[in-house]
Amino acid sequence: MTRRISIRCFTLRFQFPIFKPKFNTGIGIWKTPFDRFNLISSSISSHMEIDKAIRDCDDPRLKTRYKNAIYVIQRALALYSIEEVAFSFNGGKDSTVLLHLLRAGYYLHQVEHGRSNEGLRDGEFTFPIRTIYFETPSVFPEINSFTYETAASYGVQLDIIREDFKSGLEALLKAKSTKAIFLGVRIGDPTAVGQEQFSPSSPGWPPFMRVNPILDWSYRDVWAFLLTCTVQYCGLYDQGYTSIGSINDTVPNALLRTNDSSVGKQKFRPAYMLSDGRLERAGRARKLSPVAASNGVKCVEPHQGSIRTASIVAVGDAILFGIIEDQLGPSLCRKLHSIGWVISRIATVRSEVDSVAEEVERLKSISDLVFTYGGVGPLHSDVTVGGVAKAFGVRLAPDEEYEEYLSHLFGDKGTGDRNEMAQLPEGITELLEHEKLRVPLIKCHNVIALSATNVDELDRQWDALIDLRSTNLLASSGPFVSKHLTTSLSDLEVAQPLSKISIEFPDIYTGCYRKSRAGPLVITLEGKDQETVEAAMEALSKKLSSGVKQILV
Repeated sequence: MTRRISIRCFTLRFQFPIFKPKFNTGIGIWKTPFDRFNLISSSISSHMEIDKAIRDCDDPRLKTRYKNAIYVIQRALALYSIEEVAFSFNGGKDSTVLLHLLRAGYYLHQVEHGRSNEGLRDGEFTFPIRTIYFETPSVFPEINSFTYETAASYGVQLDIIREDFKSGLEALLKAKSTKAIFLGVRIGDPTAVGQEQFSPSSPGWPPFMRVNPILDWSYRDVWAFLLTCTVQYCGLYDQGYTSIGSINDTVPNALLRTNDSSVGKQKFRPAYMLSDGRLERAGRARKLSPVAASNGVKCVEPHQGSIRTASIVAVGDAILFGIIEDQLGPSLCRKLHSIGWVISRIATVRSEVDSVAEEVERLKSISDLVFTYGGVGPLHSDVTVGGVAKAFGVRLAPDEEYEEYLSHLFGDKGTGDRNEMAQLPEGITELLEHEKLRVPLIKCHNVIALSATNVDELDRQWDALIDLRSTNLLASSGPFVSKHLTTSLSDLEVAQPLSKISIEFPDIYTGCYRKSRAGPLVITLEGKDQETVEAAMEALSKKLSSGVKQILV
C-alpha cells in the first residue's frame, strides 16, 4: 500500500490581550466588566435582575421565550440534582444568554423550594452549576478573555477542557457523574436538527441528556434578551461578527459593512443591527487555518471512542431525479451496523463539485469515517474526487501509481493528458490496495471514495476493507443488542412512556415504526449493553402494561 501524505503539525500560541467589554443598553455603555457586576451584587434581589428586566419590558415575544426557557431549566433541576448537571459555555452570544437564564432559573428554583437565602448572601454567591469550557488553539483571543472575565464576575467555576468536544465529554463524564448538560443550541444551528428541549445524546456519543432551553429562540430573540437585560457580551459582536466559530472560519458579516468612504479601513455595524437573522452565519468563511495554509491540507484524524460513527454521501442526479433507486446506501448502512458502527447521517447530493465539497466538509469533522459513492469515473458528472479535494482545500494532481493501475485496466484509452481519473487530491491521498480490487480505493484522511456502482461491487470492496482491519480502518466496536416488541396501543398512548424511557435510559436507542397505518406499532430498543437493553425493555413493558406482545430477537 502506497501512502502519499504530507502533513505538518504546529502548536498555536496566543498572547491574550486584556478584554474591554461594553454593555449595550441603548442608553449608555458600561466601561469595565466589573461595573455591572458591582451594581447587581449590591443586594440579594440582584440575583433577580434578569427576571425583573424581562417582566418590566414591553416585548411580549421575549417574555414568552423567557418563560418557556425558565420552565425547561426548572424542569431539568427537578429531574436531576445540582451535582448531576453541567453547563457548556463557549463565550458566544447564545451561551451567554443561557448563562443568565440559568442564573435566574436556579434562583427561582431555590425560591420555589423555600431555599432562597441558601448560599445567596451578598457578595458570596457563586454560580452552582458546574461549567465546562472547551479551550482550543483556534479560539478567538477575545472569546477566551471574555469567558474568563465572565467567570470571575459571576462566580462561575470553569472546568477547562483542551480536547475535542467528544473526547472531552468522555473524559468528563468518566471523572464526574453527569446526567444532563445545558446547551445553548438554537433551532437554526447545524447541530440542532432533530433535537428537542430534552434530547438524549446521539448514538456514538457518551450518554447524557441534552437540555436545550433556548432551542426555539431566534437571532432576534437572543439580541432582544442581551440588550433588554443589559448584560455583558463579547466585544467581537460590536465589530460586525454575527456567528463566531474559530479564527480559521469566521469573519465579520459583510451585510453589516458600513459605506463610510472617509474611513481608512473597513468598519462594521454591531451584530444586533443585522436585519435578517437567517443570515447570521454569513460571516462563516471557508478559509484554511495557519496549519493548513502551510501545506495545503487540514489534518482531520478519526475520533477515538468506544463507538465508531460513519456518514455516507451518495453522489448522483439520477437518484435525486428518481431515475434510479439507491441500493448502495441501505446496504452500506447494514454492513456498518453489523460491526457495531453508528451511521450518523446519509445524504444524497447533486453531481456538482461544490455540493460534494460542502457535504464532505461538514461531515468529515463529526464522523470517524465518511464514505462516498457515485461520481467516480471519466464522465463530466464524475465530480466526487474533485469535491473531496475542495473539502480539504487541496488541488487535484496527477498520481503516477494510480495512473498505472488505470493503464492496466483500460489500456491506452485511459492514459496521458486525457486521463482525468488519475487526478487525485494532492498530498492527502492514500491508495487502499487489496487482491480483491482491480483498482485501489481512494482514501483521503477519514474519507473513503467507493467506486462501486452495484451491490455486488460494494460487497467486494467491503470485504477488502474488512481484510484491512489491521490498519484499524474498520475495527469492530462491538455488536449491538436489540429487543423488539409490538403493541396495539395508539401512538398517543405510547408517546409518554417512550419519552420516559429515553430519559431513564439515555444510552439506549428507541425507535418505532408501522408497516401499515392500521398495523401494530413495532418498538425497537437497541444498545451495546445486554443488561441495560433488557432493563429498558422490562421498564417499557411495565409502563405500557396492556396491548403488548413481545417479539424475541
